[in-house]
Amino acid sequence: MMINLTYDLHIHSCLSPCGDEDMTPANIVGMAALKQLDVIAITDHNSCKNCEAAIKAALPYDITIIPGMEICTMEEVHALCLFPCLEDAMLFDAYVYKRLPAFANEEKIFGRQLIYNESDQISGKEPKLLINATEISFEKLHQIVIGFNGIMIPAHIDKPSNSLISNLGFVPPDSQFKCAELKSMPKLHELARTNPYLNQCKIISNSDAHYLEDINEPNLTLLTAGKSPEDILSSLEHVCHTDL
Repeated sequence: MMINLTYDLHIHSCLSPCGDEDMTPANIVGMAALKQLDVIAITDHNSCKNCEAAIKAALPYDITIIPGMEICTMEEVHALCLFPCLEDAMLFDAYVYKRLPAFANEEKIFGRQLIYNESDQISGKEPKLLINATEISFEKLHQIVIGFNGIMIPAHIDKPSNSLISNLGFVPPDSQFKCAELKSMPKLHELARTNPYLNQCKIISNSDAHYLEDINEPNLTLLTAGKSPEDILSSLEHVCHTDL
């Protein structure tokens, strides 16, 4: 039997320098529970280091946590990378970290990059500035993520910056991704008309929340075979549009 799950698969914690410091892993999970979401993903810029704390914070709740990352490619295209388990996510994290420029974060300019433990206490800070572009190209990203058992979803493709369409100018017809994210679903018809590749993709919409109040309300659903991360990633790879 298939089930519908409410979701928000693009949420930044306080590890992202642009994320509010109230976006601790436990606070995010608590807000998701208040909003009656079934599944969320923690997707900080170029890092998965707060995913473990979020997974542990969710244990008392009936919420599935997808460990993930919003990567910035060398073309400054943002993409969501989602994984079935923390181990895969952290291996990908290490891979990306080696390909992130060694520029120190200037906290007074960009904000603190806080890592939390399972007790929702600060356990460290990330010294590298996480919002820089990595050395990974968008063209190669899909296959790289598959190598870590994950899926790649171009992020907010309707935004005028840091998106596949704004930065490359179009959706390459030889793309391999099967799911794409829009910030505003009413833009889908026009984007699909000018970028026919999108007609063969599942389309989802997430909050890209940097503040607790911006996390999605339970208005969007995914049709899945179950609530496990594997079930959810499988659903995202199936070509049918999200129920709104």
